[in-house]
Amino acid sequence: MSSFIVEGGRRLKGTLTPMGAKNEALEVICATLLTPEKVTIHNIPDIADIRNLISLLADLGVKIVTTDNHTITFQADDINLDYLNSYDYRVKVRSLRGSVMIAGPLIARFGKAILPKPGGDRIGRRRLDTHFMGWKSLGAEFNFNQEHKTYEISTPNGLKGVYLLLDEASVTGTANIIMASVFAAGETVIYNAACEPYIQQLCRMLVKMGAKIEGIGSNLLRIKGVEYLKGTSHSLLPDMIEVGSFIGMAAMTQSDITLKNAGIGDLGIIPESFKRLGINMRIENDNIIIDQNDIYEVESFMDGSIMTFADAPWPGLSPDLLSIFLVVATQARGSVLIHQKMFESRLFFVDKLIDMGASIILCDPHRAAVIGSGRFNFLRATNMVSPDIRAGIAMLIAAMSAKGTSVIQNIGQIDRGYERIDERLNSLGANIIRTAE
Repeated sequence: MSSFIVEGGRRLKGTLTPMGAKNEALEVICATLLTPEKVTIHNIPDIADIRNLISLLADLGVKIVTTDNHTITFQADDINLDYLNSYDYRVKVRSLRGSVMIAGPLIARFGKAILPKPGGDRIGRRRLDTHFMGWKSLGAEFNFNQEHKTYEISTPNGLKGVYLLLDEASVTGTANIIMASVFAAGETVIYNAACEPYIQQLCRMLVKMGAKIEGIGSNLLRIKGVEYLKGTSHSLLPDMIEVGSFIGMAAMTQSDITLKNAGIGDLGIIPESFKRLGINMRIENDNIIIDQNDIYEVESFMDGSIMTFADAPWPGLSPDLLSIFLVVATQARGSVLIHQKMFESRLFFVDKLIDMGASIILCDPHRAAVIGSGRFNFLRATNMVSPDIRAGIAMLIAAMSAKGTSVIQNIGQIDRGYERIDERLNSLGANIIRTAE
């Protein structure tokens, strides 16, 4: 298990370019299974989760040609469906949450998929009901294999378009249903669809491949089935979660950082939400300039009530950023309530922040009240273990702002979502040492 040794209290200065969006990459890479032709994807982040997914597709028979670390061509013209029955397949799928999205394309194109319970972060219950209910409505049938603990999915009568009112605006569920619907006979209507920029990007890529999708950017999608999709070229958006992470990091370390090519038009309320924490930033063209914040003061609502940051489906605030808002609030002047609605285990890392000197009350598994010190009490260095990607980056931000040297273990979790994070930050003046244990 690798660790970071982090010297805190160092101010950073320079320019960072956000990598391609991890969540979009997981979706569009899986979508390459929908065509036997070549699909080239640009701006792919070189991170553990993406490498694992690409390895899984290669084992399925997808031809992988790497132009560079961030541009890859996929061609799924000779898929080995027998691999779905292998032990190796079951192990790989269980280790990667994003692997669930290979099922939609396999059902659509081949009429068959096998799905073990996928892995990923342990941040609470992450059910697959939305995926299953959507596929079942389209005509898929399910059989549970008790021996292998897998769902065997088939389409004996093909897939037929239907009206779907999703029980929740699940991003991966919406993506999977979209990909299953592109070949379904007739028209599929998906209401209460997730409409995050990554879903919009998936739809735009599918349209370039020949799919017929209307309502892109809204929560009401209409998909008319086609018989064939062709190859295409696609470029990923900058990762909005990485953008938010770097904004929070700049504020906590009192640094001057420019985020270049940040994808301003697809960040939604993220910049304005950070401004409510009192963080100074300027937007110039597609760049975000975060000026040094010696003290940043939390706004209050117009009625004087405490500022609350809560996650919500797009265009609301992403749940992946609440860990960042929480740690940044510890050094703000003022109080903040963090309300993590979607997952019940994402706030449990706050005990480490409390050990570091933060004033936080964990009200319940979903809510934490943060009493910001306005830097009157700096965080103290400590030893931590990263439980998931987002808590891990929040711990790294806390360690970089703390007095003394901290150790963060299990950094493989951070590597799953942030490419070469130690090298990139060290180039701006950080002192982060990676060790192997």
